[in-house]
Amino acid sequence: MKVLMINGSPRHNGNTFCALQEIENQLAKHNIESEIIQIGTSPIRSCINCGSCRQKDKNGCVFEDDICNTVSKKLSESDALIVGTPVYYGQPNGGVLSLMQRVFFSAGQYAQNKPAAAVAACRRGGATATFQSLNMMFQMMNMPVVTSQYWNIVYGREKGEAKLDSEGMQTMRTLANNMAWLLSKIHADGQPQYPAREPWDKMSFIR
Repeated sequence: MKVLMINGSPRHNGNTFCALQEIENQLAKHNIESEIIQIGTSPIRSCINCGSCRQKDKNGCVFEDDICNTVSKKLSESDALIVGTPVYYGQPNGGVLSLMQRVFFSAGQYAQNKPAAAVAACRRGGATATFQSLNMMFQMMNMPVVTSQYWNIVYGREKGEAKLDSEGMQTMRTLANNMAWLLSKIHADGQPQYPAREPWDKMSFIR
């Protein structure tokens, strides 16, 4: 089993990375592989709702000049997803929002039923709003949201300060333990077992 983790911070080895690395180390104790992908500092396009990805001859987003399709491919090869981000003005980093919206819109079939979790790294405030924003995407994709002993938040400003947040690091380890437990239940019979889904009853409120 493998967990894909997205580091939505432009900073290498920052506090978001510290949180994800703590999860990675704990998952390894359960013999679960993980990979951390950092969005870095290169521009990431926003979804323009062109619909090109829905054409039969298309595989993923039509724009191939950023990491969107790379992430989609890695998601297709993974069993779970964790998205971490720093808090900017009480919100996730705009780059990671643009990335995940395009991944889910163009390759949402790879996300269906896979356990997911959000992680927020914060100096002081806005972490819960950031955490909620990411979780809303998971719920729309039929992804079981993995919990911990508290909201998945770590605190720190300078690089590495999150490691001093002992409760935050424990929360990350508990998240990893819960993720490992859920994955073991889903894959108990060798092949993943998911609930049956009704066909989507798509309804608009304006007629």
